[in-house]
Amino acid sequence: MAATLLKVRGLKVAYGGIQAVKGIDFEVHEGELVSLIGANGAGKTTTLKAVTGLQPVAMGDIEYLGKPIKGQGAWDLARQGLVMIPEGRGTFTRMTIVENLQMGAYNRDDDEIDADIEKVFGIFPRLKERAEQLAGTMSGGEQQMLAMGRALMARPKVLLLDEPSMGLSPIMVDKIFEVVETIHKQGVTMLLVEQNASRALSLADRGYVMDSGLVTMSGEAKALLHDPRVREAYLGE
Repeated sequence: MAATLLKVRGLKVAYGGIQAVKGIDFEVHEGELVSLIGANGAGKTTTLKAVTGLQPVAMGDIEYLGKPIKGQGAWDLARQGLVMIPEGRGTFTRMTIVENLQMGAYNRDDDEIDADIEKVFGIFPRLKERAEQLAGTMSGGEQQMLAMGRALMARPKVLLLDEPSMGLSPIMVDKIFEVVETIHKQGVTMLLVEQNASRALSLADRGYVMDSGLVTMSGEAKALLHDPRVREAYLGE
């Protein structure tokens, strides 16, 4: 059985008096693509922020590579290979594409950074065409590609993606999910948060369904995709 890289138990997160995440369990094994789906406001993004040190945890345990990480900063976790691509992309808009990619490798001191930039360009040829363009002048889809490429520059052991298809055109959504599949096939372990349940579960090995701060269903992704409850609630059937 594959090693468990990320394990969450009893996670609770609150904003003031509002409990956004109400005690959830999930785990991600080495080599998996796991999808966390649910409606807007279900607590998916809050969960990722808690895991990556961007949101305080009220209760629960988070283990990464077999060690507790609750309370560690996002910068420390990124250095350890736990890397998140945030909702909204978060590119450095006044920096070029190449500079953004270099920032993804800020915690590295090896001599393979330029080679990894070329690997990113191999995945995203459009970025190579516009290597010296300022990130802020790019379309939303292009910025999403850049955010994904920048995250890969950190050489993640677990890559967390928060709503990568949000706000994109249908053509660009297709491209982004193609890239997600490509990255996963290259061996990157991934946790994908998505409102587009059909696309997310179609790519995933396993899935968790969140509703109102709770995990209400979990299992093999294909089984969830064909579950009548999931199809009615998230696929409009």
